[in-house]
Amino acid sequence: MSYPSRESQALAGEQAIVTGASRGIGEAVVRRLAARGMRVVMVGRNDTTLRQAAERVRSTVPDAELRLERADLSLVREVRALADRLAESSSPRVVINNAAITADIGARTDEGLQSTLATNHLAPYVLMRTLAEAVGDIPARFVVVGASPRVLKAFPVDLNDLDAQDARALSRFPSLRPFHAYARTKNMNTMFVHSLAGRLADSSITVNGAHPGIIAGTGLSRDARGLEKVLATAVALNPARKLPDQGADNPVWVATDTGLDGVTGRFFVDRRAVPTPDHTLSHERCEALWEISARLVGMKP
Repeated sequence: MSYPSRESQALAGEQAIVTGASRGIGEAVVRRLAARGMRVVMVGRNDTTLRQAAERVRSTVPDAELRLERADLSLVREVRALADRLAESSSPRVVINNAAITADIGARTDEGLQSTLATNHLAPYVLMRTLAEAVGDIPARFVVVGASPRVLKAFPVDLNDLDAQDARALSRFPSLRPFHAYARTKNMNTMFVHSLAGRLADSSITVNGAHPGIIAGTGLSRDARGLEKVLATAVALNPARKLPDQGADNPVWVATDTGLDGVTGRFFVDRRAVPTPDHTLSHERCEALWEISARLVGMKP
C-alpha cells in the first residue's frame, strides 16, 4: 500500500491558483496539485477551453476540486478584477503564474499596452502583488514560471522601452522580434521575483522562479513565421524537449516541496537553484522595473 507524501498530507484541502491553466504546462500543474488533494483555481481566458481542461483533469483525478475563473490576462482591468475576486474569496497556499504568450510586436490591447508585456509581466505583477496583500501572514508559495536563465542572458530588459516601441532594437530580423520581446518579458519575470521576494522577506510568503524546460506542445509559437518559425521547429525537434507533464514537475516541486520552506528569491531549473543573469539581479534595475510597472498598471510603487 502506498501512502501520501508529506507534501500531499500538508497541502490536502488547501487552495492553489494556477494561471494559463487551459492547456499545456498549466493544465499539467493543475493535475499534479489536484492529485495532492489541493483545491485548484484554474485561470484561463476562454470558458470553453477551461471547461475542457477541467474535464481532462477530472478524467485522471476524479475527485479533483476545481474552480474555473475566466480572465483575459492581457487586460489590466480584468487582472485587477480577478485579483480582487480571488483576494476576497480565497487564502491560497500556492500561486503559480504560468500564463504566457508570444504576440506580434504591433499587437496592442485596448488599454494601449503591448500584448506580450501585458500578459507575461504586468499580469503577474498585478495578481501577485494583490494576493500578497490579501494572504497577509499565512504561509504561501508564489511561483513564476520563467525561461532558461542561460538563454535569457542575451536579452536584457530595456527599461526605457518596456513595450517594444523600438522594434529594430529587438532584432534586425522582423520575424524574430516577437521572440526577443518574449525573452525580455521572461527576464522581467525574474526581476519581479527578486523584487517581490525582497519586499515580502519578513512575511511567510516565499517567491521563486521555475523553468519548466524545453516543452513541446505549449502553443506559444503557433503564429510564428519566418526565422521565428525556423527557431520554433528547431525547439520542437530538440531531443531534450519535454512533454507538458514533465515540464510541470519543476514548478510544482518549487511550490510544494517541504525542503524549500523559507527559501525565497531564487530561480530553479531541474530542481536545482541556479544563478540568473547579472542584469536581472541589479537592485537599481529591479527597482526601476517595479516603479515603471506600477505606473503602467495604476498601482502605487
